[in-house]
This record gives sequence, C-alpha cells and structure tokens, in this order.
Amino acid sequence: MQGEALLEGRQIGRRAASGDWLLRAVNLQIRAGERIAVSGPSGSGKTLLLRALARLDPIDEGDVLWRGESVRGGRTPEFRRQAIYLHQRAALVEGRVEDDLRAPFRLRANHGLEFSPAKIHQWLELLGRDAGLLEKRDRELSGGESQLVALMRAVQLDPQMLLLDEPTAALDPQAADAVEQLVRIWYEQQPDRRALVWVSHNAEQSRRVAQRQIALQQGRLAEA
Repeated sequence: MQGEALLEGRQIGRRAASGDWLLRAVNLQIRAGERIAVSGPSGSGKTLLLRALARLDPIDEGDVLWRGESVRGGRTPEFRRQAIYLHQRAALVEGRVEDDLRAPFRLRANHGLEFSPAKIHQWLELLGRDAGLLEKRDRELSGGESQLVALMRAVQLDPQMLLLDEPTAALDPQAADAVEQLVRIWYEQQPDRRALVWVSHNAEQSRRVAQRQIALQQGRLAEA
C-alpha cells in the first residue's frame, strides 16, 4: 500500500543553451513505499530529470515539491538529506574510507545524527565484505568498492528517498549485486516510509528493483 506523496515534479521544463527543450511538461509523483525505474535511450533526459528532482540543477519551468511544499531557499539542505542523489561515478573525499563515511556528520544539515561504526560493520558483514575496506584509501578502491562506499555514506543518514542515476552501469555483476542488495536492505527496513527512483538501461535490473516502470522519450515522460 502506497503512503503519502513525498516528492513531486510539476510541469518540469529545462532548456538547452540553444533554447531547445531538454525536458518538457514532466509530471511525476513519488509516494512513500514506491520503487520506480526510469528507462529511455541515451540523451532522453534521465539524468536531467533526476538532477532536477534533487534540486541540483535549475529548471526553467514548473516546480519541485517535497511533502507538498516547494523546495526553495532554506528548505533545500534538509530536503537533500531526505532525498539523496547518487551518480554512477562515485565522488569520494580524499583519505580513508572511514573518513569519507564520517564526513557527512560534520555538516550542519546533519546536526543531531551520529556516525555508527556498528551499522557500517553490519552492512559489510551482510554484503560479505571485509571490514578492512574501512582502512583503504580512496585511490585504492575499485569502481564497485567506491560505489558501495558512496551508497553507505548516503543510507547511513536514514533518508526517505534515494535517486539512483545508473549506480551499477560501470560495475561488474558481483559489485552490481552488492549495490542492489544494500539498496534492498535500506528499503526493507521501512518499506512503508521509504521510496526510490532508479535510472537503468538494464530491463532485467529494472524489474528486480522496481514495481513501477516509467520511460523518457525526448524529454517527455510516459508509463512504460
């Protein structure tokens, strides 16, 4: 059963420098409990849509609402803690993995949250990963390890929503499975409260991770 409306894009539009529309009249509502997969050919606007919903890029038309209120100004930092965007190429801070995982707790938006080594170790155990990963430096990590660290860094903040932009596109099957598994663990902890949007070119993966399929074609949205 789906819950309250969490994130909503209303009539979202984004223009290129040339004036052509990259996204046009996009309406999308994501409710608590939903798992949505977004597909579409390269250049159809999938990344633009996720970045617009995450309020990381400006939009030229429309609005983005979180729990019924427009995401603007002072509401943006708290919104970005609740709805976290994850790109397919993880960006990590220089240093040890544990330093990277601790870094978000120094931000004002995360005041009141505390880093939990026990939670991180539990996830690593569930994923069959060695706790020695925490002592590795960012430059020593494989692509799969980097993406897993970026995902742990996000879900440890207990967000209500993940916006996942092809997070396994460049990973081998084993690493991709670990990413899917951690997302599943996060979601199933509170399936009536959390939601995710997953952009994927892989139809089989989309069926695994989502219960609702939508497609972008030339910047316009349709149910798949």
